[in-house]
Amino acid sequence: MGLPLKAWGLIFLTVGLAVTGCARKHVSLWQSLSNPDDIRQLKSFVAEKTAQADSATNEPFPEYASFFAAASNGDWAALNYIYQQLSSQGSAHPWRHGTRWEIMNEASGGLEAFGRGDEKYVHQFGNQIIESIPPGSIYFGGTDPGRFIVTAMQESQVEGKPFFTLTQNQLVDTGYLQYLTQMYGDRLYIPTDEDLQDCFNGYYADVQRREQNNELKPGEDISVDSSGRMRVSGAVAVMGVNALLVKVICDHNTNRDCFIEESFPLDWMYPYLEPHGLIFKLNHAPLDKLSDETLLKDHNYWTKTITPMIGDWMKNDTSVADVAAFGKKVYLYHDFSGFTGDTNFVLSSYSNQSFSKLRDAIAMLYAWRAKNSDDTAEKDRMNREADLAFRQSLAMCPDSPETVFNYAQFLADQDNRADALIVAETATAFNSNPQFESLVTSLKDYGPTWNRRNESQNPLFIGK
Repeated sequence: MGLPLKAWGLIFLTVGLAVTGCARKHVSLWQSLSNPDDIRQLKSFVAEKTAQADSATNEPFPEYASFFAAASNGDWAALNYIYQQLSSQGSAHPWRHGTRWEIMNEASGGLEAFGRGDEKYVHQFGNQIIESIPPGSIYFGGTDPGRFIVTAMQESQVEGKPFFTLTQNQLVDTGYLQYLTQMYGDRLYIPTDEDLQDCFNGYYADVQRREQNNELKPGEDISVDSSGRMRVSGAVAVMGVNALLVKVICDHNTNRDCFIEESFPLDWMYPYLEPHGLIFKLNHAPLDKLSDETLLKDHNYWTKTITPMIGDWMKNDTSVADVAAFGKKVYLYHDFSGFTGDTNFVLSSYSNQSFSKLRDAIAMLYAWRAKNSDDTAEKDRMNREADLAFRQSLAMCPDSPETVFNYAQFLADQDNRADALIVAETATAFNSNPQFESLVTSLKDYGPTWNRRNESQNPLFIGK
């Protein structure tokens, strides 16, 4: 019968931390970019990162001088080559840990975004996030675009202007925590080694409990070593500990608002999240429900955002079949007859995947609230918002693995196998990805006679 959709979808979540993009440009960014404000900001960003690296005391990585010379020249292709070569050497080298390596990550990621993405949409992505966050807040950037574009475009990441930028994905890395402590430790509470150990212990205890109750998550790898001790590994486990460390930071910095751009669903957060433009506000207390005002604001924000990108055809009642047909016509066949959006958005996979990913994350929040509500009216309200957000995400990137798997799962949960198949089969038209093909097979094996009475045996069912 195949893996549950959620299991297949998790295969892609680690991939979702980095968004693939268009062909490389082999000229200096200072020559290729058209917006002088972007050029000035990136040059200021490079200068700040270079000064920060020069003042660090840990062992410099090989090609240190060449890397920052390339950054200063805006030669992102040379810079990226050096970064990839060093990354391929493994993590055992001392220079792979500590301040200078983290600075290299940020400098490389910030310039690469403008090298790979469409300048207009990289600028829009960063500006819309930066302008939405109040000064003095804490911002967690999860995906590469969400972390590195904001880091490069904010006034000063090092000084925390206008807010403090971190990533949730590396909090389990002691080298990254040391870097954060050096940069922000006099203004923010950053988790200590003791906090890190407590979070590992807490996650481990939770896994033991869930393992006994047969409640392990797909992708949560459990093994027993020679001494009989249980070991947990894999991306799901790493992000489980990261999630607890995010909570430590928020709980100890209650005087600051927290915001997060999601790369990987972190379960404890869902009751605390509310849509906030492209990202989420992570409240310090759980929300009983999302207000009608919040939903309307989110609806209007995304409608306004995506209309110049894909045109104004998407409505509340636009069918899945119509979204799929649009995706094939515009993204697959590049037939722009009657198209009123922006072809540059369509042709920049880095940019359309970046925006699509964030709309999918908001759809998943709505879907979670629907699944975990006992009130029929609230379920219907959340399901309507989730369905629209999924369709908008799909219209921006019809073969996004996360959107395809998440939306197909959502539709299957609504007993809508026909539309789930449309989503999956549309994705296979773009490429012969075996996971997409397995998704189609699972949906077909699911069969027309399936109903909620045998949901525990259904390969598509995900319980609460």
